Amino acid sequence: MDFLLLAIAPAMIFVIFIYLKDKIEKEPISFLIKNFFLGAFGSIIITLILGVLFNSIYPLTDEKSVFQQFIKAFVVVALVEEFSKYVIVKYYAQKNKEFNEPFDGIVYALTVSMGFAALENVLYILQYGVSTGITRAFTAVPAHATFGILMGYFMGKAKFSKNRIQLNLLGLLGATIFHGFYNFFLFINFVPGTLIGAILSLVIGTVLSRKAIKKHQKDSNFKI
Repeated sequence: MDFLLLAIAPAMIFVIFIYLKDKIEKEPISFLIKNFFLGAFGSIIITLILGVLFNSIYPLTDEKSVFQQFIKAFVVVALVEEFSKYVIVKYYAQKNKEFNEPFDGIVYALTVSMGFAALENVLYILQYGVSTGITRAFTAVPAHATFGILMGYFMGKAKFSKNRIQLNLLGLLGATIFHGFYNFFLFINFVPGTLIGAILSLVIGTVLSRKAIKKHQKDSNFKI
């Protein structure tokens, strides 16, 4: 049970954080829970299916190839994972009546992302041990949170815009780019100094995420 707490707690901290940031018109906890579990199981299933499909079409076997690691980082991991979350937010959360202000895009995209990160953590800890879970609590989980916030910022704007398709896709693109750069620098760790790139991409994503939260808080439909 301890390993389950270690896997899930970091993700729950971010969900609670964004729930508290939603100060004006909070989302129903029951609907947040549904999004969390859809992120955990729905997104993971979509990711596994698309990952297997891509690997059958274009297997990446050379771990020392910068090009192959680039494809793996941006397409096999970043695009596939962010698309799996995007599908849940777009076709489940965004269509719901509870999604009634731009900030809700951030709330639901982050919640779905944290569901994904929590189950991913469970799988990693089962395979690689508790130390991996501790490391991911300070790296992968915050990274998934920033990707979710960046995606949700644009999907929140999209719900109330005539340019819904473009803004939704922009959210997917933004999350994919940051996710891709973060993973790419980690995947090419055989090149000296690349860890700095991963850290830098996470820092930039965090700064932009904070600005996105403040912007949607300021622009709330319910602000008096």
